[in-house]
Parts: sequence; C-alpha cells; structure tokens
Amino acid sequence: MRSSHPLVRQPDFVVHAVRCRDDHTGWSRPEPATAHGIVLARRGGFRRRGRGGEEFVDPTVGYLTVPGEEERFAHPAGGDDCTSVHLSPRLWRELLADRSAVSVLHLDARIDLAHRRLLRAARLGDAGFAAAERLVRLVGAATGPAVDAPPRDRAMVEAARSALHDGGPHTDGLVPLARSLGVSPYRLSRSFQALVGVPLTRYRNRLRVGRALDRLTEGVPSLAVLAVELGFADQAHLTRTLHAHLGHPPGQLRRMLAEV
Repeated sequence: MRSSHPLVRQPDFVVHAVRCRDDHTGWSRPEPATAHGIVLARRGGFRRRGRGGEEFVDPTVGYLTVPGEEERFAHPAGGDDCTSVHLSPRLWRELLADRSAVSVLHLDARIDLAHRRLLRAARLGDAGFAAAERLVRLVGAATGPAVDAPPRDRAMVEAARSALHDGGPHTDGLVPLARSLGVSPYRLSRSFQALVGVPLTRYRNRLRVGRALDRLTEGVPSLAVLAVELGFADQAHLTRTLHAHLGHPPGQLRRMLAEV
C-alpha cells in the first residue's frame, strides 16, 4: 500500500511525504515519471530501475527523475518512508544548470541531516523562505559532487550494500562479508569505494549515523543505551562517529532536529 501527502506546495516546488508498505520482490509495471524531481529515502529501502540502471534506494542513495523517464519498482525489504520533491522546469534549470544531472546520488550523513531539517521546516510553515532555503541547499549538496558510477562489479557492491542495510550475520567485518559474497576482501574494498565513492567502513558508519538520527529525532533518552543499540563500543565512540560524519555532537544534533 502506498500513500502520499504534500508537506509543502509552492509555485516552483512541491514536497511530498511518501510511505510504501508493499512486500513484493517482483518488478512493478513501467511507470513514467511525471516531473523533474529528487527522491530521498528516510527509512527502509526499495529497488528501482530507471535511466541510471538498477539501484537499491535507501537513506544512502537517492535519485533524480525527469518527465517521461520509465521507472520500475520492487520492495523486497517490506517498505520505506521517502520524500519526493517535484521541481518546476524553471527551478530545475536554475538549480542544475551548472551541475551534471546524473540519475543516482550517493548521499553522505550531512545530506541525511539536511533532508530531515527540510522536513522539519516544511512542517513548521514559512514554505516560501525557510523550507525553500532548506530545499535549494539540499539539492545543491546532493547533486554537486555526484558522478555516474561505472558498471564494474555493480552487482557485488549492491549485494554488499544490501547486506549492510539488513544487518545480516556476515556484516561484522570486511573479511566475513567478502567471504559471504564469494569474493576477495581486496576486490570488495576496492570496488566498493570506486562505485560508492567512500570506503566500506565509512559507509557502514554512515548507516549507523542515519539510525542515530532517527533515534535522536524520536527523543531517545540515553546516549549510552543508543550506543549499545547501534553497536558502538561506548558513548564516546558514538559521539566521535557522529562528529566525524556531521560535525556536531549528539546534544547539538538534538537541538538542530528540533528547530528550523
């Protein structure tokens, strides 16, 4: 089941909160995209086929759409919560005129935080200024350094991403993960960074940072408990990782997620 409701409607952009609770591994029928836009997942994940090929979309990977682009979707993970932004052709040109409008976007934790702050601004009103400013900064940050990944070893890297996302039994280290995929650790490490743009270790921490942002948004009472929940050695390890990825300690992140 899929639901969508608008958070912001402006002449040049619309921000929708989308929730999908499908559970099917097969591909949907072709669906033509209706607008220029950007889609970002906040929770969960799904598979998508589009002009950039096939990708598993989760909070670390988003994508751009163009009108008429044929898309297919599959939901083997059970569902997702996404933000879908439609941009007017004029705003699309203004934001992306000097950038490479690639299809697939690899998103770091700072963009995840910018995404959440856009949603916060959208819910608090002042769409013409506060939400618009968050939106243009988010699009700029997400599309600025992105490049289309080469196809080499794509299936292997996608399988590694999927395993890390699901937290399977072989995801507690590079060597067991590589063995579970039937490849050498060197090949996995080298190809992962070539295709995703960051080392596998940083990507794993990126996932944990996203989960920490979820829990901070929900008001988790204890950082020590959160550190254990997410598999960090201790609270100090959690704090160092959040600061390394986002530039802010947990207490400041709480305040940032509570304000526009």
